Amino acid sequence: MEQTFKLSGMHCGKCIGRVTEALRPFADKVEVTLTPQRATLTNPRETDIAKLSAAVAKAGTYTIAPIGAPIGINAAVAGESAEAPAAYFPLYLIAGYIAVTALAGTGATTGSIDWRAWMTNFMAGFFLVFSAFKFLNLRGFADAYASYDLLAKRWYGYGLIYPFLELALGLAYLFRIAPNATNVATLVLMGFSSLGVISALMNRRRIVCACLGTVLKLPMSTLTLVEDLGMVAMAAAMLLFGGHN
Repeated sequence: MEQTFKLSGMHCGKCIGRVTEALRPFADKVEVTLTPQRATLTNPRETDIAKLSAAVAKAGTYTIAPIGAPIGINAAVAGESAEAPAAYFPLYLIAGYIAVTALAGTGATTGSIDWRAWMTNFMAGFFLVFSAFKFLNLRGFADAYASYDLLAKRWYGYGLIYPFLELALGLAYLFRIAPNATNVATLVLMGFSSLGVISALMNRRRIVCACLGTVLKLPMSTLTLVEDLGMVAMAAAMLLFGGHN
């Protein structure tokens, strides 16, 4: 007897190997294909989708679902709306803490906030915190990023480098290094990143957003696009109204 499942998140032969090994305990034979992304279990000993999902998730940023079911998001949010507020609570919490912390040194205690200083502090905190989450599972992030970013799809190494680029930008904002160059780099990096998000949203793909790495698996939605374009807007404002303060 054979049972076939849909997969998502794979992009290369290594992914096939990881998923195959993850599913091997559940069947006499496991066959995984990349195009289309499928897993066929021969004489399956386990078909509980929750157990299969947990197994492939341990192998990387992969998801599995029965044929005909939604695919491409973590099992914890499967069947939920991609815009469900509860799914994004960790993101709201992190952004809120960064926003409050960014008030330091902006004149907030005197009632006259220097908004350029606040934006600089916020961007420093954003890049440092978001890169830190990606470093917790660098290869897992690269796997997830390769599922939708336009460059990471073609060059896997870009996903491995990306967190270091965010870290460099975070430090540059924090220590006010080369303000104009830092803002231009942010415009390019986040602007290009948003193109992959736009493509995924236009194709109505239900995938995991890699913005916080793989530790917190958030469904891709318009909020991801707002996050990217928000950083673009702040970098543009800094260029228009003058550097870091």
